[in-house]
Amino acid sequence: MGAHTGDYTVDEIDVASTWSALQGNPRSQLVDVRTRAEWTYVGIPDLGPLGKRAVLVEWQTFPDQSVDPRFAERLANELQALGVQADDDLFFICRSGSRSLAAAELMASAGYRACHNVSEGFEGPLDDKRHRGTLSGWKAIGLPWLQG
Repeated sequence: MGAHTGDYTVDEIDVASTWSALQGNPRSQLVDVRTRAEWTYVGIPDLGPLGKRAVLVEWQTFPDQSVDPRFAERLANELQALGVQADDDLFFICRSGSRSLAAAELMASAGYRACHNVSEGFEGPLDDKRHRGTLSGWKAIGLPWLQG
């Protein structure tokens, strides 16, 4: 499962497996591609217990929602500053998994060979009351997070 980008495939990974991978591999990184408003009002993954922090780079600008044409460049600069190599695992997360998949595909095509999409995202899908964060996703399974 996943989308082909050149010679590389972006796979889907659930949030529990993402946490395990971040815990087990010191070079792995979590990239949160949501908007500043989401980070502030919804919260961000807390990787403090792992001695890490999430890399925060907006995929779309708020409020116009257009994809940032400098996303790949901005993220590559952040990753370079952290010493990330092209083969290091990068886990991309957004609200529910669609923006993060697009971002992961872009970075895979830019030469990052181990891009993974966090399928359930930070908040997961809408429940029957049209609320997020109850069915699946980072917050729903109880992983650490911080209010922005």
